[in-house]
Amino acid sequence: MRVLIAGGGIGGLVTALSLHAAGIECEVFESASEIRPLGVGINVLPHAARELIELGLKDRLDANAVATRELVYANCHGQVVWREDRGLAAGYNWPQYSIHRGTLHLLLFEAARERLGTDRVHTGARASGFDQSEIGVTLHLADGRNARGDLLVGADGIHSTIRAHFHRNEGPPRWNGCILWRATSIAPPFLTGATMVQAGHHNQKFVTYPIADLPDGRRLTNWIAERRFEPDHVWAREDWNRPGRIEDILPHFESWRFGWLDVPALIRGAEAVYEFPMVDRDPLETWTHGRVTLLGDAAHPMYPIGSNGASQGILDARTFAHRLATISDWRAALASYEAARRPATAALIAATRGLGPDLVLERAHERAPDGFDDIEAVIPHAERQEIASHFKRLAGFDPAVLNARPSLNVVRAA
Repeated sequence: MRVLIAGGGIGGLVTALSLHAAGIECEVFESASEIRPLGVGINVLPHAARELIELGLKDRLDANAVATRELVYANCHGQVVWREDRGLAAGYNWPQYSIHRGTLHLLLFEAARERLGTDRVHTGARASGFDQSEIGVTLHLADGRNARGDLLVGADGIHSTIRAHFHRNEGPPRWNGCILWRATSIAPPFLTGATMVQAGHHNQKFVTYPIADLPDGRRLTNWIAERRFEPDHVWAREDWNRPGRIEDILPHFESWRFGWLDVPALIRGAEAVYEFPMVDRDPLETWTHGRVTLLGDAAHPMYPIGSNGASQGILDARTFAHRLATISDWRAALASYEAARRPATAALIAATRGLGPDLVLERAHERAPDGFDDIEAVIPHAERQEIASHFKRLAGFDPAVLNARPSLNVVRAA
């Protein structure tokens, strides 16, 4: 069995590492000519952190990430609406990591080259199409080269060439009216020093969390400023590396000084700002066509609500490798992979369109737009708890269920 992986992003590289660990031959084809630590921060939730740790990456993660301690939801006045422990502090057997996306990508890329060999992880190799037959699949690259294998995984992102082959009339991603300004700033720690904050409401929100400790005690701090626009607002094709302007967003957050967090100071301290419209795609009825299947953002791009985009791609990768290694017939293995992952991610797409765990902020804003004296009188604890717990169950990181779930590791036959 030989698996071709179109796309060397987070999902594609975790697929490669998982297949290699299970003793299945694979090869990665990444369109970028060089892997550089681009982008801003992301969260690796405990269910995904478990998978990376079981791939033997814990030391690298610990050295490059912040283990998130708590999550705080606050209104635009800085009043706490909901607070909960995260990671090990919440009873998980695995931490939650906050890390620079580019650092995580590079970490996975280096691990893949070490384990698979440099001749199995290609850069500057953009997929342009493929052919399949009863005996195999051929991946065509833009530079004229071809690669042949038994299966092809399309892990080539929201603008997937592999997905487009089967859905030629799908059109561009669906925009929900929000634009995100994303950046990192060097700043003093706030709250526990390992706290993730989400503040505001549906039309205007600010998210921030530290992604690296610095020698002087400060933190490299990720932040996202989000605003909703009218449906006729002109937006550009999303690109993690498209520059944005501080002056376009700072005036809208100038008054957000909470005592425990100075939002305008964080924005002013940005090293560089990137602009990103919030988009997703409708769920597909199937991911698999013969010897070809989809994974990660190519399969289920979703809004970055609840910190689940990269984590779901990691779960796809591990599930795919596990099924392929434990089910002898590849058709049955692909069917089992899709049955496990497609309904779950379709439900998450629907949940993020319905605000997911951020629903608690919207209810606080609707019921007490000018603030409150007692959050219990606005949203009872039981209601807040259920919003948080429901999303954990839906996304697959309910602590009791996750801690009890069998490992997806596959031990190679002797």
